[in-house]
Amino acid sequence: MYFKSFFNQQLAQMSYLVGCQKTGEAIIIDPLRDLKPYIEAAEQEGLTIIKVTETHIHADFASGLREANETLNAKAFVSVLGGEDWTYKNINGEYELLKEDDIINVGNVKLKVIHTPGHTPESISFLLYDNASDVPMGLFTGDFIFVGDVGRPDLLEEAAGIKDTTEIGAKAMFNSLKKMDELPDYIQIWPGHGAGSACGKSLGAVPVTTLGYEREKSWAFQIKDEATFVKTLTSEQPEPPYYFKEMKHINRDGVALIDNAIVPPLQNLYDGVKIIDLRAKEIFLDNLSDGINVPYNSKFLGFVGWYLDYEAPIQLIGSFEDVQNAANDLKLIGFDNVIGYVKNVTGGSMQQIEPQHFKSIDQTQINILDVRNNQEWQESHFDNAKHVHFGKLEKEEIPFKKDERIYVHCQSGVRSAIAVSVLHRLGYNDIINIKGGYSAVKQYNR
Repeated sequence: MYFKSFFNQQLAQMSYLVGCQKTGEAIIIDPLRDLKPYIEAAEQEGLTIIKVTETHIHADFASGLREANETLNAKAFVSVLGGEDWTYKNINGEYELLKEDDIINVGNVKLKVIHTPGHTPESISFLLYDNASDVPMGLFTGDFIFVGDVGRPDLLEEAAGIKDTTEIGAKAMFNSLKKMDELPDYIQIWPGHGAGSACGKSLGAVPVTTLGYEREKSWAFQIKDEATFVKTLTSEQPEPPYYFKEMKHINRDGVALIDNAIVPPLQNLYDGVKIIDLRAKEIFLDNLSDGINVPYNSKFLGFVGWYLDYEAPIQLIGSFEDVQNAANDLKLIGFDNVIGYVKNVTGGSMQQIEPQHFKSIDQTQINILDVRNNQEWQESHFDNAKHVHFGKLEKEEIPFKKDERIYVHCQSGVRSAIAVSVLHRLGYNDIINIKGGYSAVKQYNR
């Protein structure tokens, strides 16, 4: 048997290639749209990718299932267990619908289907066997079981807008975990995500675990009462980026095959087209553009996903390398409409204030905008502050007038730079960024 995992840092996402070296056949599990890493790994082992499958209709990235189905002629295997609303559509190549206890054979390797709803209704897990033994090796859990956590049940309601599904999903997750009682402790757990993903609230950074370890250490296995489990699972989940709504529909209905064209340079940025400024926040704050400052780094997709309109193009500001990499990363979440870029722009600077100086100001007499997430706000905040999540500034009401002076902060200064760029773009003309954010001010208080 051949086994290889692939980790994408931007999405904190795991995908897998499993093959039979005797027959030369292989299958991809939960692939991204960019198939090159899987093809390269398969060819190095003398394998041919003949099948592709996934654990569920993903909400956080654009699936490569149809990409493999059409470009590699890999037979697709997808769940039929999600009901009418969450049944796969528009699979153009050969495919098979999966239900409980179905088997996918890949040479002398097999995957047995276990229906594990909770994160989504159609969610399935795959129990891996080598046909030389009746003893299972491990479980591909997708967004069912993570290291130290389980998948959130609220995305259909919070991201896709399907009302009253969160509690139903949480109860389904409780029952899915009970199915694990039938499996031994030594079963390896190969999850779909690690730390940094918004598909759960406390995912561990370790890429693999065992069922026995999770039974001992994960909170989800400790709670035996359904009502308590539901309350715990549905509380304090992170806010899902707006693009999650698009992903559920894209992955159910299909997206155009990936286009690897180079993003061209522009002589000038187009008026009326949204700009994403990829430069580091320090450069942006000293040299403003009319764009939203989302620096190109390992957190790029998690931040930029709040500001994308899938019906409209964007243009970028940044170096050639950063622009091409950012455009390729955007394709991972199904956004292909980057029309061009410029390397740099010349503009004024943003007002900033040191934390010790901010501390000396009478905070009851100024406007403070806290752009952190809900959990951070609820844990502690400045008494006179108003709260709007940094990703929601374009769509929610901002509690200050455009000509008022506003002091903006997040936890450490990264998200506030994004926030001030949004406010600047919206026409707020007296914004002051608090350097180092809330933590720096509190540190100075000591």
